[in-house]
Amino acid sequence: MLNKSSACFNFLLFVFLFCSAISYAQKNKKPGLWKALNTPAGADTTAEDYYGNAAIRYEDYVYKPGIKSVQLHEESFEMSQPILKMDSEEKLKLSFDDLDAGLKNYTYTFIHCSAGWEPSDLAPAEFIDGFPENQISDHAYSYNTIQHFIHYSFVFPNENLRFTKSGNYILKVIQDGKADNIVLTRRFMVYQDKVNITAKVTPASITEYRAFKQELDFTVNHSGYVITNPYEDLKIVMMQNNRWDNAKTNLKPLFVKDDELVYDYDDANVFDGGNEFRYFDMKSIRYHSEKIADVFKDSLGYHVTLLTDEKRTFKRYSTYTDINGNYLIKVQEGTNSEVEAEYCYVNFFLDYNAVLTDGNLYLYGSYNAWKCNQENLMHYNQKRGGYECTLYLKQGYYNYEYVFLKDGTTAADQTLIEGMHYETENDYTIYVYHHQQGTFYDQLIGLKRLNSIK
Repeated sequence: MLNKSSACFNFLLFVFLFCSAISYAQKNKKPGLWKALNTPAGADTTAEDYYGNAAIRYEDYVYKPGIKSVQLHEESFEMSQPILKMDSEEKLKLSFDDLDAGLKNYTYTFIHCSAGWEPSDLAPAEFIDGFPENQISDHAYSYNTIQHFIHYSFVFPNENLRFTKSGNYILKVIQDGKADNIVLTRRFMVYQDKVNITAKVTPASITEYRAFKQELDFTVNHSGYVITNPYEDLKIVMMQNNRWDNAKTNLKPLFVKDDELVYDYDDANVFDGGNEFRYFDMKSIRYHSEKIADVFKDSLGYHVTLLTDEKRTFKRYSTYTDINGNYLIKVQEGTNSEVEAEYCYVNFFLDYNAVLTDGNLYLYGSYNAWKCNQENLMHYNQKRGGYECTLYLKQGYYNYEYVFLKDGTTAADQTLIEGMHYETENDYTIYVYHHQQGTFYDQLIGLKRLNSIK
């Protein structure tokens, strides 16, 4: 009888402790047990499952929980694409914050990839002239901020290395010189001007798409450069606003005439027009700027509440200047935004009268490398009648939008909430890769950047 009573007591104690742990995790927003029990079906949970993850992903990805505000861009312009012209004076700059604030031994290295972002067969000595692994020595401590962090940065190519092959690259940052202790990975491209690309953006040719979609037609002129079999040796990648999830790939020439390859399709090269990005400005937290409803400070730090957002699917198109999903780290009351910008809890709310059952809503933009993950997942608040999410972001100017990821799909759909219009201003980039016969890698032999209205 005593054994049965003891077993019953132990079971009840276990249930009590289990429920208490769940309640505590919920109230304190801990990602572990509560997240595992409360993650919606179809959600990508990788954002909070990376602790101790040693498996490299050949994409823009952060592997450590304290790494924030990762940026890779042309050295002189923070919102540029991570693209280098080979044998030029151009340089890229990588920067990031470590919120752990303890000085770390970080090094970086590179991996050459195919047009489809798989490791190529090239050894480092075949695509790098110099040292394949280098230490990140440039760092600075945060100044006059509640959130302490160390800001790391470096520029490349530099005196220690230069690239000898064009193509796709993965920049990998590791800790303590251990290849499997990965901190972050970022994609960038090195190109050569071996072909000339002419292109234009127009409303879609197909009548029923004309008011909503944009068509990207282009021609590749390879005069003076031999392409033996353009149908097999060339790979085309078309991107909108530097997003990889909806990129168009493997388009074949529609016509081949002399030294010209014509890509003038009616459907295979069509993108949703989308809408101008939503935005907010928190370069200053001393006053309420446009789109800011409230700013306050408590024991956790600064909290910024944005004005309530509404669904724009059936609203008339309205033009205004955006930065096409990008963001800029900037503090108004300071001289060095890299170390003086504060981190804030930013509260988003989308007024929506129903719970979506066949997928999930996410906040989306360059700030999170265009990912749909657990950190950016919107949760439905029944009492308020809408979706909400809180992000921990560094001061600056941000573009964002609300996207829907249907269960079982990988491309985010911005049209459900944001709508789509052919008039929307978008940036496009065309990449032309060539796997030359007798070689073992994909060269990036040309690219074209253009805008839908400029």
